[in-house]
Amino acid sequence: MRLPESAPRIAQRRSGRSPPLQRYPCHRDPADSAADSLAPCRQPSPTAPQISQRAGVHPAPPLDHHYLDRSPKHFRDMNKLPSRQLTFRALLFVIVVSVSVYFLPRTSENHYVFEEGRPWSYALLTAPFDIPIHLDSLSAARIRDSLQTHFEPVFTRDITAEKTIVSDYTTRLNSTTGLDITPSQRNQIIREIRNIYENGIVDRDTYSKIASGRLPSVRFIHDNVAISMPTSAYLSAFRAYEHLDSIFRDKGMHQALSATHLSEILQPNILIDTVTTRRLLEEALQKAMAPVGIIQQGERIIDKGDIVTTRLATVLKTYEEIADERGKGTISQHYYPLAGQILYMVILFGALYGYLCIFRRDYFDDDRTVLFIMTIMGLFTLFAFAMQAAFRTGLYITPFTIVPILILVFLDSRTAYFCHLIQVLICAIITSFALEFVFIQFIAGVVAIDSLKDLSRRSQLIRTAALIFIAYAACYAAVEIMQSGSLSKTEGRIFGCFAINAILISFSYVLMFLVERVFGFTSRVTLVELSDINNPLLRELSEECPGTFNHSMAVSNLASAAAGRIGANVQLVRTGALYHDIGKIKNPAFYTENQHGVNPHDALDQIQSARIVTGHVREGLALAEKAKLPQMIRRFISEHHGAGMARYFYTTYCNAHPDENVDPAPFSYPGPNPQSKETSLLMMADAVEAASRSMPEHSPEAISALINKIIDSQIAEGLHNESPISFRDVSTIKEVFAQRLRTMYHSRISYPELKKASSAEADNKKL
Repeated sequence: MRLPESAPRIAQRRSGRSPPLQRYPCHRDPADSAADSLAPCRQPSPTAPQISQRAGVHPAPPLDHHYLDRSPKHFRDMNKLPSRQLTFRALLFVIVVSVSVYFLPRTSENHYVFEEGRPWSYALLTAPFDIPIHLDSLSAARIRDSLQTHFEPVFTRDITAEKTIVSDYTTRLNSTTGLDITPSQRNQIIREIRNIYENGIVDRDTYSKIASGRLPSVRFIHDNVAISMPTSAYLSAFRAYEHLDSIFRDKGMHQALSATHLSEILQPNILIDTVTTRRLLEEALQKAMAPVGIIQQGERIIDKGDIVTTRLATVLKTYEEIADERGKGTISQHYYPLAGQILYMVILFGALYGYLCIFRRDYFDDDRTVLFIMTIMGLFTLFAFAMQAAFRTGLYITPFTIVPILILVFLDSRTAYFCHLIQVLICAIITSFALEFVFIQFIAGVVAIDSLKDLSRRSQLIRTAALIFIAYAACYAAVEIMQSGSLSKTEGRIFGCFAINAILISFSYVLMFLVERVFGFTSRVTLVELSDINNPLLRELSEECPGTFNHSMAVSNLASAAAGRIGANVQLVRTGALYHDIGKIKNPAFYTENQHGVNPHDALDQIQSARIVTGHVREGLALAEKAKLPQMIRRFISEHHGAGMARYFYTTYCNAHPDENVDPAPFSYPGPNPQSKETSLLMMADAVEAASRSMPEHSPEAISALINKIIDSQIAEGLHNESPISFRDVSTIKEVFAQRLRTMYHSRISYPELKKASSAEADNKKL
């Protein structure tokens, strides 16, 4: 059978021109990579009864709700979004913009982003007012440390406490009985205590500084005159007691010191004057930190291209502080910069929404995809802001290329490019060298996307990380050579930041796993893992249904060969084909490929047999649900027969009941019809491979006739009406199927038997 053709198509065929590619509302550009088809095309999704009516049959009995809604929710009219979805997108947009602006570093009209040792990237800046020139932070810190180290604190002598302590101890010593000391010894003890207090007793902390040499002298203020005194004679209360105990050799005097608890009575009489010390230290610091010069109003501060030295950096910071102080309370100081930041974010995220709405409308119509893109970009924006706030080179450490890698794996390369550009432009606002930053990050993103077209192994991420490091290093070196003329001023730690960045990129493999679990996406890596025949479900299929397993393997090879030719996702087709018939595990003997001489259908009527055969779709979905197979794999199970019929049992029943108006519903599969190129391709490969096994001969003509008959009949029944497959794709599929089947069923030469030599020849040979 030939495909029905319209007059324009016949004219094109006769003129020798290839027919134009059939366009659908969500058709993708063939230039996109095969990985782009991981996200299925969003088409209006008719229900199974509607598809059956289009095919000329009545609706099939509905499945349970648990298995009925298997078509993706994004197959809908893309010309109009429900108000709920529009509200969700608007709310998501507002949240991401608000959070990004909230955590964005605040700047005013008089604030500049610059780095010491780098060129000034703004226009000429002149002083609008007098600007004092202060010491730079390093010099100021050095002077401050020196002052605090050598500053003499102010102390006072507490004469009242000294007299009180000596008087109280004298009373205690005289009133204590049982002491074996003479009156002269009593006087000697009191005299030594007075001498110690005249020298001075300080607290423990002060004495530790004196003992370590950090406090060689202190000051006393008398009549507004500061007098410096050495601290060598000062003792702590504990050391004073030890001193007294050491100078008295008489046993009775030792007993007297212990019995009168002298160690508890001794208290410091040299006390630090904290208030005066702090005041004098602040005065000394203010004097030391006084401006060393002044830039007068109208004087040039810095011009574009000038290197920001340490002195200029200090002047610029002073200028910003004075400008902020003068601008307090003005609208322009607070609200204009904020308004500019909001507008900046709205424009960039609005551009992202515009791209999705115009060029990737299927993504824009899917809540899950929009949420994924906005979430990952919002989180990485906050991460970049935090890294820049924590480290001076934080933006060089931030692995920006993880965003395009994740979007490439789960969506497509074009969207990955655009999202990466938006991400880089968002973060460029917080760096002083926006052009350099955009150049380096954009090239790194291009390298990441181009080197990771088809991610199927972990080693590919390691290779990509290494290439990204090389790209970072090369771009940074190019910028340095262009600006300074050599690499002598290049900071080595920047390359260390690039190395850390490359290491962090390797963790995107973990993020892929999280994205799959949170958003329900399926990556190529997961598809490769599922295609392993040691997977428990495939192993069970090979053991319980060896014929079905061999059929699935053959269909997988046949369909994947055609998928590469029409731009479909090869890995998705290969994996989906392996699982499309897993429902036959429940009743393997009811399918001819698993039978061994006994056909259980002989004991059943046609309706019962049809119910069992069509039920393998339901059973397959149940097994897929139990095994937690991805949604896109389940679509191959539900769509590989579409809303077609078990034609053998239907025809047999009609022939057996010629006078009955046969209802086709019991003989129909639940559907839906294929919604993507991949599932359409599987339907064709499944039917062609199964039918080819019953061919009496496998000549090239017979194979081509079989392929045309099966595929043309599917198209005539409308089974592929909901799929974005084109007539050109169908023609290519037929060609690939014919080539593969001819290879599978090629004839072999017959090997001749070795004939025995005649007796005469044998005798001659003996002679």
